[in-house]
Amino acid sequence: CFSSSLLSFSPNVCAMQQIKGTDKKYFTNCKQWYHRKICSQPTVITYECCPGYEKIPGEKGCPAALPLVNIYNTLGVVGATTTKMYSERAQLKEEIEGPGSFTFFAPSNEAWAALPTEILDALVSNVNIELLNALHYHMVNRRLTSEELKHGSSFASMYQDSHVHIHHYSNGIITVNCARLIKPDQHATNGIVHVVDRVITAISNDMQAIIDIDDDLETLRTAFAAAGLTSILENEGQYTVFAPTNEAFEKIPAETLNRILGDPVALRDLLNYHILKNMQCAESIVSGTPMETLQGTVLEVGCDGNQMTLNGKAIITKKDQLGTNGVIHYINELLIPDSAKTLLELAEGSSVAMATKLFVEAGLTTHLTGSEALTMLAPLDEAFKGSVTMTPDMRKLMTNHIVKEQMSSKSLYHGQELETLGGLKLRVFVYRNNLCIENACIAAHDKTGRYASMFTVDKVLTPPMGTVMDVLKADDRFSLLVGAIQTAGMTELLNQQGTLTFFAPTNDAFNALGQAELNKLMRNPGELSGVLRYHLGEGMLVSGGVGSHTRLKPLQGEKLELGRNYTVYVNKVPVAHADLMATNGVVHAVSSVIKPLRESQQAHPHCLQTELRSQHRTEVSC
Repeated sequence: CFSSSLLSFSPNVCAMQQIKGTDKKYFTNCKQWYHRKICSQPTVITYECCPGYEKIPGEKGCPAALPLVNIYNTLGVVGATTTKMYSERAQLKEEIEGPGSFTFFAPSNEAWAALPTEILDALVSNVNIELLNALHYHMVNRRLTSEELKHGSSFASMYQDSHVHIHHYSNGIITVNCARLIKPDQHATNGIVHVVDRVITAISNDMQAIIDIDDDLETLRTAFAAAGLTSILENEGQYTVFAPTNEAFEKIPAETLNRILGDPVALRDLLNYHILKNMQCAESIVSGTPMETLQGTVLEVGCDGNQMTLNGKAIITKKDQLGTNGVIHYINELLIPDSAKTLLELAEGSSVAMATKLFVEAGLTTHLTGSEALTMLAPLDEAFKGSVTMTPDMRKLMTNHIVKEQMSSKSLYHGQELETLGGLKLRVFVYRNNLCIENACIAAHDKTGRYASMFTVDKVLTPPMGTVMDVLKADDRFSLLVGAIQTAGMTELLNQQGTLTFFAPTNDAFNALGQAELNKLMRNPGELSGVLRYHLGEGMLVSGGVGSHTRLKPLQGEKLELGRNYTVYVNKVPVAHADLMATNGVVHAVSSVIKPLRESQQAHPHCLQTELRSQHRTEVSC
């Protein structure tokens, strides 16, 4: 808490964040508003007197400093009356009233009430020695303020020097043996009291020992032994293990489970994916946070109300089982990392349901479930238009969506060629804002499986079927353009090897010129060649490579200005049909002949953007 108040001129006032509808409170400051929510539950901010201060009628804030009393009496002041009562019963009262300097982690009244009846009965009926031992374990024989409770530190308690383990998290939460300090820094004449939200017990077993003795974790125990990972659970450290119960393993299809259990590499990855590098008590989590696992990727550890969550799912059944080298949380669902999955399992866990169905229908299942090094190019569901049925052509197309090597998109380079299972060569295009394979651009992070990888792409691939000239001849929309190309003597240019981007005017574009102008143009091969060359850009630019303002140098004339506003525009002309792929370029159909922009428009990208909007009938001035 802080005494420089949030309320102006109100001394010694502390801000508290309380979960609505509960008594659960968190000391807070300007850095820790937790977005006005804790574990997805709305909170209210309240203000209370900081520890050791109280109000004076008619004055602002909490100006009155209370006289310090000994620890025994401080327990009453802070409302830990059950701990106070048990201290008297265990004959601890004299010790905590007398000389010394102690730290007492005092369980709240609710903490005692939450103990199972049989444990509480055993504590308080055993000639008081068990109760005294339990209370001594809550004490350290020196004064420790919350500031001195450093993350990862431990202190010898007053019960046989058994250590208590401190974690001081970056969000301000402090725990001792995973119990949260709910009222820290309650000063006393002979020490300090920190009220905690549960009764803590001495820790003697490491995490391997905990797993060894719990029948619910028998399958996990076997898996750790098979993977040779038991030493991690026995070594010194501060780990978090999300321990799948036998039930969690039983939920996995037998074929998948047997494959992973029989593959030491996949099994090691699977188990390491359940272990965090740092110790996270349940009470330290107030919102979803990505945390690194020993496997190398991250788990989203969060909470929803009283439930702790993993990757957004409330699958944790038992929390905070403490070992000397970390904490175990039991889970009823196995977490399978991508690195232990087949290609089919990667696809089934992504938003590519239609592509997955088509790969299977195309008879490619053996490739998707085997140990071949492959890369799947999986189009998003929205990339498929209308109903799609399996035909010989579709089967061939899906085969060409699988590349023969396992790749990472980070290792792709411009001009690279990738060979597919169908024997086709696909080209890689690297742009400032995108990475594309033919007409399809990467739409999500790679998924890297055990042997194969998956790239999610935004379009269904349309592999090139011929040269630019072949593409134009095969499409009736370009019959006038084909005639114009032949008249201008440019047929060879569009058939030869190279990389061209052709903004190809359709018949509608030529007819819009009017018959007289069209005839005049067709009679002048030199002028016609100049017009057509202005529509041809140097290099290969698919629609995915066009940003909000992209420039392309034509074969003749000033630069072409491209933009994107729901569709692609070139010099203000919308592209009617993009990405007709050719072996030596790409064709984009346009419904108007493209004319050079005025100087002022070329100089100011904003003009292009606003004029693009004018296509939607917005009045514009530059």
